[in-house]
Amino acid sequence: MGNRTSALLLFIVFILPGCTTGLIESSSGIEEPLLEGVECNGQVDLCSRSYDDVTFPETHNAFATHEDGIMYPASNHQTGLVSQWNAGVRAFMIDTHYENLNDESQGNVRLCHGDDDRGTSPCIYGGIDAVSWLSSLAALMEDAPNDVVTLLVENYVQPEHLAAVFLESGLTEHAFVHELNSPWPTLEQMIASEHPLVVFWEQSADINYPWIHDFLTHSWTTNFAEENPEDMNCDPLRGDPKQSVYHMNNWLSGPLGLSDPTRGDEANNPDFLVVRAKECWQQHGKRPTFVAVDWWEDGDVVEAVQTINSMNGWE
Repeated sequence: MGNRTSALLLFIVFILPGCTTGLIESSSGIEEPLLEGVECNGQVDLCSRSYDDVTFPETHNAFATHEDGIMYPASNHQTGLVSQWNAGVRAFMIDTHYENLNDESQGNVRLCHGDDDRGTSPCIYGGIDAVSWLSSLAALMEDAPNDVVTLLVENYVQPEHLAAVFLESGLTEHAFVHELNSPWPTLEQMIASEHPLVVFWEQSADINYPWIHDFLTHSWTTNFAEENPEDMNCDPLRGDPKQSVYHMNNWLSGPLGLSDPTRGDEANNPDFLVVRAKECWQQHGKRPTFVAVDWWEDGDVVEAVQTINSMNGWE
């Protein structure tokens, strides 16, 4: 999400300020288990695992695609949400901006790649209607009720506008709320409770929006946008390394520090991704929660994640 560390945000979808109807707290149980043999996120054995003991394939700037009319250097992928979803991606990084900085209204919220530091909205390089994109995600989730999904948002709009966009898209009803430092539930629990959506953001906690989770306190991330694969490591860059949820960022930078579209096969090579995940697992005592990539069509991040999830340890 841009070329800043503030690129990662993860929040849990929300409703109106001060309301919690429709949201499930992390301590909630389930009334009925899933049927025997049902797959969670494509694998039966993942159902009984806690959210933080599963690895999810993740697309960085998931919306910034050639298919969606955002071209390089503002793009990070060739194809958009539906293709990513059909391939098995279930975690998405997105950036929310106002299309026009002189009109900070809910109807002006877009998904655009960049920041507002130059006094101009990055939406001049292309943007996607936020409600439309999130509504498409909601529809995909309705057709795949046994999958847990994560959104990581780099947010540049007012919290109440972000909340309204999620409410309008139909995602709010799927929100799960995690209490800081409490155990994460299993995928089965989240799915059976009909709250399989987790969202983080990289902003301080807001008591008016307890379902919006501060990424820096609920999780952490490795470095990103290195020049070469050998420069990648598993050291925490930002966030709280005591937390069990973390992102293994895995994309390479090219000219001017932008994502390099010519090296996707190298960065996303499944053997390389598995080896790196094992290194992070060994260093931190648990598998990465997310493997985040650019140019997801190159290499095979989904295959790599399936391999990581099939492992019982890093050895």
